[in-house]
Amino acid sequence: MYQERASRHEGAVVWTRTARRPHDPPYPVLPDGCMDLLWMDDRLYVAGPDLHAYVPEAPGDGTVAGLRFAPGTAYPVLGVPARELRDRRVALAELWPAAQVRRLTARVAAAGDPATALESLVLDRAADSAPADPLPRLIAERLASGHGVAATADALGVGARRLHRSSLDAFGYGPKTLARILRLQRALTLARTGLPFAETAAVAGFADQAHLARDVRDLAGMPLGRLLTLEP
Repeated sequence: MYQERASRHEGAVVWTRTARRPHDPPYPVLPDGCMDLLWMDDRLYVAGPDLHAYVPEAPGDGTVAGLRFAPGTAYPVLGVPARELRDRRVALAELWPAAQVRRLTARVAAAGDPATALESLVLDRAADSAPADPLPRLIAERLASGHGVAATADALGVGARRLHRSSLDAFGYGPKTLARILRLQRALTLARTGLPFAETAAVAGFADQAHLARDVRDLAGMPLGRLLTLEP
Protein backbone atom coordinates (compact mmCIF):
# COMPACT_ATOMS: atom_id res chain seq x y z
CA MET A 1 0.00 0.00 0.00
CA TYR A 2 1.34 3.39 -1.01
CA GLN A 3 0.51 6.71 0.68
CA GLU A 4 1.92 10.19 0.20
CA ARG A 5 1.44 13.77 1.33
CA ALA A 6 2.93 17.15 0.57
CA SER A 7 6.06 17.90 2.57
CA ARG A 8 6.92 21.04 4.48
CA HIS A 9 10.09 21.09 2.37
CA GLU A 10 9.11 23.10 -0.69
CA GLY A 11 7.94 20.99 -3.60
CA ALA A 12 8.74 17.67 -1.93
CA VAL A 13 6.49 14.71 -1.17
CA VAL A 14 6.66 12.46 1.89
CA TRP A 15 5.61 8.86 1.21
CA THR A 16 5.40 5.40 2.69
CA ARG A 17 4.99 2.00 1.07
CA THR A 18 4.04 -1.10 3.03
CA ALA A 19 4.44 -4.67 1.87
CA ARG A 20 2.40 -5.62 -1.18
CA ARG A 21 0.26 -8.73 -1.23
CA PRO A 22 2.19 -11.73 -2.62
CA HIS A 23 0.06 -11.97 -5.76
CA ASP A 24 0.18 -8.25 -6.59
CA PRO A 25 2.37 -7.42 -9.61
CA PRO A 26 5.31 -5.10 -8.86
CA TYR A 27 4.78 -1.44 -9.60
CA PRO A 28 7.66 0.23 -11.46
CA VAL A 29 9.15 3.49 -10.25
CA LEU A 30 8.96 5.60 -13.38
CA PRO A 31 11.48 8.23 -14.46
CA ASP A 32 10.34 11.66 -13.24
CA GLY A 33 13.49 13.75 -12.77
CA CYS A 34 13.24 13.34 -8.98
CA MET A 35 15.55 12.00 -6.28
CA ASP A 36 14.52 10.42 -2.97
CA LEU A 37 15.94 10.09 0.52
CA LEU A 38 14.87 6.63 1.72
CA TRP A 39 14.49 4.74 4.98
CA MET A 40 14.61 1.02 4.25
CA ASP A 41 15.77 -1.97 6.30
CA ASP A 42 16.77 0.41 9.11
CA ARG A 43 19.21 2.26 6.89
CA LEU A 44 19.26 5.55 5.01
CA TYR A 45 19.63 5.52 1.23
CA VAL A 46 19.49 7.94 -1.67
CA ALA A 47 17.65 6.97 -4.85
CA GLY A 48 19.13 8.80 -7.80
CA PRO A 49 17.22 9.92 -10.88
CA ASP A 50 16.13 7.08 -13.13
CA LEU A 51 16.44 6.99 -16.90
CA HIS A 52 14.25 3.91 -17.19
CA ALA A 53 11.69 2.23 -14.94
CA TYR A 54 13.02 0.72 -11.73
CA VAL A 55 11.16 -2.21 -10.18
CA PRO A 56 11.89 -2.32 -6.44
CA GLU A 57 11.99 -5.50 -4.45
CA ALA A 58 9.06 -6.11 -2.11
CA PRO A 59 9.73 -4.51 1.28
CA GLY A 60 8.84 -7.71 3.12
CA ASP A 61 7.01 -7.16 6.39
CA GLY A 62 8.45 -3.69 6.90
CA THR A 63 7.71 -0.25 5.57
CA VAL A 64 9.79 1.82 3.18
CA ALA A 65 9.57 5.57 3.80
CA GLY A 66 10.88 8.35 1.64
CA LEU A 67 11.02 12.01 0.86
CA ARG A 68 10.87 12.73 -2.86
CA PHE A 69 12.51 15.99 -3.87
CA ALA A 70 10.96 17.99 -6.67
CA PRO A 71 13.02 17.83 -9.88
CA GLY A 72 16.24 19.79 -9.53
CA THR A 73 15.95 20.51 -5.80
CA ALA A 74 17.85 17.61 -4.19
CA TYR A 75 21.39 18.75 -5.05
CA PRO A 76 21.63 21.59 -2.47
CA VAL A 77 20.42 19.29 0.32
CA LEU A 78 22.27 16.10 -0.56
CA GLY A 79 25.41 17.84 -1.77
CA VAL A 80 25.98 15.37 -4.60
CA PRO A 81 25.44 16.14 -8.30
CA ALA A 82 22.52 14.12 -9.63
CA ARG A 83 24.58 12.87 -12.58
CA GLU A 84 26.72 10.87 -10.12
CA LEU A 85 23.65 9.04 -8.81
CA ARG A 86 21.72 8.37 -12.01
CA ASP A 87 20.10 4.91 -12.02
CA ARG A 88 21.61 4.15 -8.60
CA ARG A 89 20.40 3.41 -5.04
CA VAL A 90 23.23 4.38 -2.71
CA ALA A 91 23.63 4.11 1.06
CA LEU A 92 23.80 7.61 2.54
CA ALA A 93 26.95 6.53 4.39
CA GLU A 94 28.72 6.44 1.00
CA LEU A 95 27.91 10.12 0.44
CA TRP A 96 28.09 11.76 3.89
CA PRO A 97 30.50 11.31 6.81
CA ALA A 98 29.91 7.99 8.57
CA ALA A 99 29.56 9.50 12.06
CA GLN A 100 26.92 11.93 10.83
CA VAL A 101 24.97 9.16 9.13
CA ARG A 102 25.09 7.02 12.29
CA ARG A 103 23.53 9.88 14.27
CA LEU A 104 20.84 10.44 11.66
CA THR A 105 20.12 6.72 11.42
CA ALA A 106 19.61 6.51 15.18
CA ARG A 107 17.36 9.56 15.01
CA VAL A 108 15.08 8.06 12.37
CA ALA A 109 15.10 4.62 14.02
CA ALA A 110 13.93 6.15 17.31
CA ALA A 111 11.08 8.06 15.69
CA GLY A 112 7.56 6.74 15.74
CA ASP A 113 7.04 7.79 12.12
CA PRO A 114 10.11 7.33 9.88
CA ALA A 115 8.59 9.42 7.07
CA THR A 116 8.11 12.43 9.34
CA ALA A 117 11.60 11.91 10.75
CA LEU A 118 13.03 12.00 7.23
CA GLU A 119 11.14 15.21 6.56
CA SER A 120 12.56 16.78 9.72
CA LEU A 121 16.06 15.67 8.76
CA VAL A 122 15.74 17.31 5.33
CA LEU A 123 14.31 20.53 6.77
CA ASP A 124 17.26 20.79 9.18
CA ARG A 125 19.75 20.09 6.42
CA ALA A 126 18.13 22.63 4.09
CA ALA A 127 18.21 25.29 6.80
CA ASP A 128 21.98 24.83 7.10
CA SER A 129 22.58 24.79 3.33
CA ALA A 130 23.35 27.67 1.01
CA PRO A 131 20.36 29.08 -0.91
CA ALA A 132 19.49 26.98 -3.91
CA ASP A 133 20.23 28.16 -7.44
CA PRO A 134 16.80 29.00 -8.90
CA LEU A 135 17.82 27.96 -12.43
CA PRO A 136 17.07 24.21 -12.11
CA ARG A 137 13.59 24.88 -10.77
CA LEU A 138 12.89 27.27 -13.65
CA ILE A 139 14.21 24.76 -16.19
CA ALA A 140 11.98 22.03 -14.79
CA GLU A 141 8.91 24.27 -14.70
CA ARG A 142 9.25 25.33 -18.33
CA LEU A 143 10.02 21.87 -19.66
CA ALA A 144 7.19 20.35 -17.61
CA SER A 145 4.76 22.80 -19.17
CA GLY A 146 5.77 21.69 -22.66
CA HIS A 147 8.26 24.37 -23.72
CA GLY A 148 11.12 23.16 -25.90
CA VAL A 149 14.76 23.14 -24.83
CA ALA A 150 15.83 26.02 -27.11
CA ALA A 151 12.83 28.12 -26.09
CA THR A 152 13.60 27.40 -22.43
CA ALA A 153 17.21 28.53 -22.81
CA ASP A 154 16.11 31.72 -24.57
CA ALA A 155 13.42 32.50 -21.98
CA LEU A 156 15.86 32.01 -19.09
CA GLY A 157 18.67 33.91 -20.79
CA VAL A 158 21.22 31.10 -20.60
CA GLY A 159 23.36 29.46 -23.22
CA ALA A 160 23.10 25.86 -24.31
CA ARG A 161 26.24 24.84 -22.39
CA ARG A 162 25.07 26.29 -19.10
CA LEU A 163 21.61 24.78 -19.56
CA HIS A 164 23.13 21.35 -20.20
CA ARG A 165 25.62 21.59 -17.31
CA SER A 166 22.98 22.75 -14.84
CA SER A 167 20.65 19.98 -15.97
CA LEU A 168 23.26 17.26 -15.47
CA ASP A 169 24.01 18.42 -11.92
CA ALA A 170 20.40 19.02 -10.93
CA PHE A 171 18.50 16.27 -12.76
CA GLY A 172 21.08 13.67 -13.72
CA TYR A 173 20.59 14.03 -17.47
CA GLY A 174 20.53 16.72 -20.13
CA PRO A 175 17.56 18.97 -20.84
CA LYS A 176 16.37 16.99 -23.89
CA THR A 177 16.14 13.80 -21.83
CA LEU A 178 14.46 15.66 -18.98
CA ALA A 179 11.92 17.13 -21.40
CA ARG A 180 11.17 13.64 -22.71
CA ILE A 181 10.67 12.26 -19.20
CA LEU A 182 8.44 15.15 -18.13
CA ARG A 183 6.40 14.76 -21.32
CA LEU A 184 5.81 11.13 -20.36
CA GLN A 185 4.64 12.24 -16.92
CA ARG A 186 2.19 14.68 -18.54
CA ALA A 187 0.84 11.89 -20.70
CA LEU A 188 0.37 9.54 -17.76
CA THR A 189 -1.54 12.19 -15.83
CA LEU A 190 -3.86 12.72 -18.80
CA ALA A 191 -4.31 9.01 -19.54
CA ARG A 192 -5.26 8.30 -15.93
CA THR A 193 -8.24 10.65 -16.33
CA GLY A 194 -9.62 8.36 -19.04
CA LEU A 195 -8.63 10.55 -21.98
CA PRO A 196 -8.24 8.41 -25.13
CA PHE A 197 -4.63 7.61 -25.93
CA ALA A 198 -4.65 9.51 -29.25
CA GLU A 199 -5.87 12.66 -27.52
CA THR A 200 -3.44 12.10 -24.68
CA ALA A 201 -0.57 12.00 -27.18
CA ALA A 202 -1.69 15.22 -28.86
CA VAL A 203 -2.24 17.19 -25.65
CA ALA A 204 0.98 15.98 -24.01
CA GLY A 205 3.08 17.02 -27.01
CA PHE A 206 3.82 13.75 -28.82
CA ALA A 207 3.84 13.58 -32.61
CA ASP A 208 1.13 10.92 -32.56
CA GLN A 209 -0.12 7.92 -30.58
CA ALA A 210 2.62 5.68 -31.95
CA HIS A 211 5.24 8.12 -30.64
CA LEU A 212 3.60 8.00 -27.21
CA ALA A 213 3.54 4.19 -27.28
CA ARG A 214 7.28 4.00 -28.13
CA ASP A 215 8.27 6.36 -25.34
CA VAL A 216 6.14 4.55 -22.76
CA ARG A 217 7.66 1.20 -23.71
CA ASP A 218 11.18 2.62 -23.62
CA LEU A 219 10.90 4.58 -20.37
CA ALA A 220 8.35 2.49 -18.46
CA GLY A 221 9.15 -0.94 -19.87
CA MET A 222 5.57 -1.90 -20.74
CA PRO A 223 2.61 -0.74 -22.84
CA LEU A 224 0.57 2.21 -21.61
CA GLY A 225 -2.59 0.13 -21.20
CA ARG A 226 -0.78 -2.35 -18.97
CA LEU A 227 0.83 0.41 -16.93
CA LEU A 228 -2.52 2.01 -16.18
CA THR A 229 -3.87 -1.23 -14.70
CA LEU A 230 -1.18 -1.40 -12.01
CA GLU A 231 -1.68 0.05 -8.56
CA PRO A 232 1.19 1.79 -6.73
